[in-house]
Amino acid sequence: MSGPIIEAQDLRFTYTNAEGVTPIVLDGVSLDIEEGSFVAVLGHNGSGKSTLAKHLNAILLPTGGKVYVAGMDTADQQKLLSIRSTVGMVFQNPDNQIVANVVEEDVAFAPENLGVPSEEIRRRVDEALAMVGMSQYATHAPHLLSGGQKQRVAIAGVIAMRPRCVVLDEPTAMLDPIGRKEVLGTIARLNREYGTTVVLITHHMDEAAQADRLVVMSKGHVIADGPPRTVFQDVEGLKAVGLTVPETTQLLWQLRQAGCDVPLDALSDEECAQVLSDFLTA
Repeated sequence: MSGPIIEAQDLRFTYTNAEGVTPIVLDGVSLDIEEGSFVAVLGHNGSGKSTLAKHLNAILLPTGGKVYVAGMDTADQQKLLSIRSTVGMVFQNPDNQIVANVVEEDVAFAPENLGVPSEEIRRRVDEALAMVGMSQYATHAPHLLSGGQKQRVAIAGVIAMRPRCVVLDEPTAMLDPIGRKEVLGTIARLNREYGTTVVLITHHMDEAAQADRLVVMSKGHVIADGPPRTVFQDVEGLKAVGLTVPETTQLLWQLRQAGCDVPLDALSDEECAQVLSDFLTA
């Protein structure tokens, strides 16, 4: 990893609502995201996580503080195209991002708008569809695809811009369990095989557990930041802000409450089963 690709410094954001009140949505968030990392931002509705996501490629601009993308100030209008070419965004609803009637044409849309030469666009489209496992659907109509497949096409459309970082704002919110698994597999592959920096905004514990780093937000503040298996051990602290923990951690925590000496850092089902087996045979 080679230093931060995104830096938020004392980031504050307020908006004025219909009553003229200005609620504070982000209240002094400072955060560095290292190039090549996989970071999950976890929080319940109203925590500020989606507002943070929209600051990472200048959809929103800070009310106070600064956000830098690859050293570029997001408030610098002249850098806007470069910033959005560096950080791509994927939203909850893939239907809002799909613009063409054929999958490969949709994936080509952004590079065409960036003025990429035709031969290079072809190469990028083929590569992006392969990266998300959708090559065989290149000539299909997007509206005939499943939710998970549509979201993978939306991700391919962002990948074709060749961003160094992809921010995904609740990308599985509208998907069934199969679609969620497809999209999460795609995200992990993007990061691990291709070195793309991934920022995943989510309220699902199991999704957050797959990241290398977990940032927990509540009421516009970062309240925890570290590896998931460390952050999730603070069961009481997370419950205090309305968040749960993965079922494996919850089970081990309940056993500890009952006086059993078991560790809390087993996240996967397999790790949890091993901990239980070790405890029972000790």
